[in-house]
Amino acid sequence: MIRLAVRAPVEAAEQVLAAVLELAPSGVEEVEGEGFVEYAVYGAPGELPELAVGEAEVGGVLVTVSGTEVPDDWAERWKRFHSPVLVGGRLWVRPPWEEPAVRPAVIDLVIDPGRAFGTGAHATTRLCLELLLEVELKGRSFCDLGCGSGVLSIAAAKLGAGPVTALDSDRLAVEATLGNARDNGVALEQVRRANLREESCPRADIVAANLMRPLLLRVAELMEDPPGALIVSGVLEHEADGVGEAFSPLVERRRLTSRGWTAALYRPSGT
Repeated sequence: MIRLAVRAPVEAAEQVLAAVLELAPSGVEEVEGEGFVEYAVYGAPGELPELAVGEAEVGGVLVTVSGTEVPDDWAERWKRFHSPVLVGGRLWVRPPWEEPAVRPAVIDLVIDPGRAFGTGAHATTRLCLELLLEVELKGRSFCDLGCGSGVLSIAAAKLGAGPVTALDSDRLAVEATLGNARDNGVALEQVRRANLREESCPRADIVAANLMRPLLLRVAELMEDPPGALIVSGVLEHEADGVGEAFSPLVERRRLTSRGWTAALYRPSGT
């Protein structure tokens, strides 16, 4: 197992991250240091993005690329990068090796990321969860575009949404979502692979799309029946206005930003 790391100056971190995620769309490990941010992916030789070790240009920024062999205890070390997070005082999102929520009013979500993206700790997912808490979900249909580990779908189901549909192009994401739904004791109506570049968003009262900008623009282009509420994330702060315009006639009602990432809630005009 190899850890391939891209170290970027903190002032250009957003630009580099966008480029790295084009190469590794399933997500990256993010480590902050003094004056720099490091993005890393793990895999066997031949599975990793093709980046030359040493000084390189990524996303128009000069970065340092390193490749190191991961020790035999990698599985245990990996766990350190998946910590529990409390969202909005109501959702406790944790990996299975952490302790469950102890407060009765807090909903416990157990998310094993496996090899899929999204545990709740990353800013894009956490912002989606925060906006999800602001939407009335009980008895309303929900669709999760780019479900990753299934955290948004499972949270929606636990908050009363139904039926819930979870879609992702990655087979590993579908497997992770099915397993996590089972471990959380929730029933998702449909969990399947979907090509969101060709397939329009299924009709749902509420839609969440935690995707990168190019795919979000394609989703907007294909969307035939706008939902009553749309939560969009995976957008860098400087990209938010353009992405929002693509989903017109939906109107932005709320915007949250964290660590350079933005998520927004859109609704039809007049609602």
